[in-house]
Amino acid sequence: MFRSFQIGTLTIHTFGILVGMGFVSGLWLSSRRARAVGLSPDALYDLAFPWLLISGLVGARILYVISYWRQDFAGQPWHEPFAIWRGGLVFYGGLGLATLVGVLRVRWLGLPLWRVADCVAPGLALGHVFGRIGCLINGCCYGRACDLPWAIQYPKEFTRDGTPLFPLHPIHPTQIYEAALNLMLAGALVWQHQRRRFDGQVAATYLIAYACIRGVVEYFRGDYGTTSNPVAGVWTPGQSASWLVLSVGLALYFWLRTRPAAPAS
Repeated sequence: MFRSFQIGTLTIHTFGILVGMGFVSGLWLSSRRARAVGLSPDALYDLAFPWLLISGLVGARILYVISYWRQDFAGQPWHEPFAIWRGGLVFYGGLGLATLVGVLRVRWLGLPLWRVADCVAPGLALGHVFGRIGCLINGCCYGRACDLPWAIQYPKEFTRDGTPLFPLHPIHPTQIYEAALNLMLAGALVWQHQRRRFDGQVAATYLIAYACIRGVVEYFRGDYGTTSNPVAGVWTPGQSASWLVLSVGLALYFWLRTRPAAPAS
């Protein structure tokens, strides 16, 4: 599955490479959007590294560890929660902490918050494409069983106790579903960014659209146990979070459209 490879004595983890590629590609797209609206790309670079990068990874890992403590971390060595190269990131955790840190940093730099958010949103969607491909290779976020022509099947891999890491039957390629939808979303947001009518429109649209994408893709997920579902097995954790993000996105959209535009930078 090419989850890792060796260069001499150094082990390179494919998941980490793809996360890095997602960050670089997203920053590239966001900086282009910034230049198009008169913002300095350097300001986006300052915001992205290290502020958004570190806070996004930390937030995503913290929420994963909290969500899967009993299954993956209880009784394990103290350093296991820090083994991020094995995968195990919850996107909504990263989005939440990176948003908080990003807002504070944007205010500190004196930049127009919602104009910057509009530039970041398409890059976030594009970067997520690479993250989901990383999930595919790593084996996390896999789908439930299906017999469709495009079903995938993981090779036979085992943990130390002989338990299979992944399902050994055909499953929905949920990671590919989400990667493809995020790629289309990135393109749609770039198109909208060139035609937006108010600052924050693209950012709010991203929240609304991604919540819908995630909610639908979650229906095909197979990596949740019944104890993970917070609403008596009705919604997955991702769907529960998506309802919150959808509500925030809708509220922002209708609130921001009534505000006067910020002066051009």
